[in-house]
Amino acid sequence: MAASFDHILDWRLLAGSHDFPGPDGGTCINEAAVVAAGLPYRAIRSSADCPPCFSPPLAAYALGLNDTMPDAERPRLMAFVLRLSGSADGADVEAKRTAFLALEGIRRILPPLLDRAGFSDLAARCDDLRDLDAAVSAARTAEWRGGAAAQGDSERGEWRRGALASAVARAAAAAVRSAGDARCAADVAAAAAPFSPGTWTSAMTILDEALLIGRQAGDIDPLRARERLDAARIAGRIAGRIAAG
Repeated sequence: MAASFDHILDWRLLAGSHDFPGPDGGTCINEAAVVAAGLPYRAIRSSADCPPCFSPPLAAYALGLNDTMPDAERPRLMAFVLRLSGSADGADVEAKRTAFLALEGIRRILPPLLDRAGFSDLAARCDDLRDLDAAVSAARTAEWRGGAAAQGDSERGEWRRGALASAVARAAAAAVRSAGDARCAADVAAAAAPFSPGTWTSAMTILDEALLIGRQAGDIDPLRARERLDAARIAGRIAGRIAAG
């Protein structure tokens, strides 16, 4: 990574939307990408708030990761700050991206969690998936089995096992929804991460690969991006003083 780009990583990412950047950054990943691209700043509460040059499913997945990752993990998303603006493509490509995010979440993020919960047969089934319909079917089975196990563990007072089984049910339910909503694909990782080390790395690898589908973001000079981010910090400080009265 070039030294000029290293400076961009000093920008602080936070969960949620922000009316203006804080003095150290203080925005979500999509808001930072807006600034880096030289576009008018806007608070982003969902992918629908992104400029039209942002791919909706990619922006939704990135925002989902941003809002659910722990503070210590979130800065790793800055690696994508120059890759979101200009990624928008046609409806067929966006549908392909959504399907990819859903399928890969089921193939890569669910299996380690299923193994840990004792559902090794389901983990193996998910590992081998190549078709989204089959993946959603497997996720539905995992949701049902996880929910049933969680209820049984709760009735027996086996709270730790119950928490793990409940995580399986939540992750699998999110995986089912992710077939139509890329934001839910990030919820798969959020449910699995507390019980499955390496989940956030897998999720960011999935985002990296999804960004390679279809149109790529245009080249943004890292030095210009740095200047824009620095200017936004200054503007944010001024806006904060004005808002404070």
